[in-house]
Amino acid sequence: MVRILVTGAGGQLGQTLQNNAQKFTVFSFDFKLSNELDVTEPAQLFDVFKQGQYDFCINCAAYTNVEEAEKQPQKAMNVNAEGAKQLAEVCKMHGTTLIHISTDYVFDGKKKAGYTVADKTNPINVYGKSKLAGEKFIQQIQPNHYIIRTSWLYSKKYGHNFYRAIVRKALAGEDLNITDAQKGCPTNAESLAKFILNEIVLGEKPFGIYHFTDGKPMTWYDFAKQILNENGLTDKVNLVLEPNYRTLAKRPKNSVLE
Repeated sequence: MVRILVTGAGGQLGQTLQNNAQKFTVFSFDFKLSNELDVTEPAQLFDVFKQGQYDFCINCAAYTNVEEAEKQPQKAMNVNAEGAKQLAEVCKMHGTTLIHISTDYVFDGKKKAGYTVADKTNPINVYGKSKLAGEKFIQQIQPNHYIIRTSWLYSKKYGHNFYRAIVRKALAGEDLNITDAQKGCPTNAESLAKFILNEIVLGEKPFGIYHFTDGKPMTWYDFAKQILNENGLTDKVNLVLEPNYRTLAKRPKNSVLE
């Protein structure tokens, strides 16, 4: 049976992967759980890889707080870049294929059409820069890799994300002030998990970079409307279009992935 190590297993994608991995033997680790693994610590990685002969390592460990990354750039770089580097090195050493989750934020958002894997990267915030640095380390170190860029990831069951926040606030009767200044493709963690397990792990695709989303471009305001409709909450909340959305981090206006 295929043996898979999942880092960042306590996050929304990590938990979703485990729920969909009945065909595989899965070993899950998360820095925030009792079963700890800090991907920035080589000694911990060596110990974990010594314990099992893993066919694949799916790296879901990441520093994803875009706003906080601007305040703590070194922390973001440690996890997203240095952590990816350490994983690439230990995967190469043990003959393990590395599947790394990356982001639409490696692009600057100036392109009018959707971004392809051939488009030039140009991140405009610390989070995007740290994730791109991680991609480059992996490409330099471990030939047997898959880098999967995704966007606006959410789970209906797990984690802190836009989908669950909209539902929670609507049920509490809070007004929702949502921007339409950004366009992207929301991606359900269920869809991404099935793509990784069925198309990458079992599909034997060529190594390299892939883009994966649920394929429907929309703004955050559009997405909020969709969420309210799906949950029958349209009449229970006041949804307000907020054109002047202020953030510390610069964000790409168009991050649609083809």
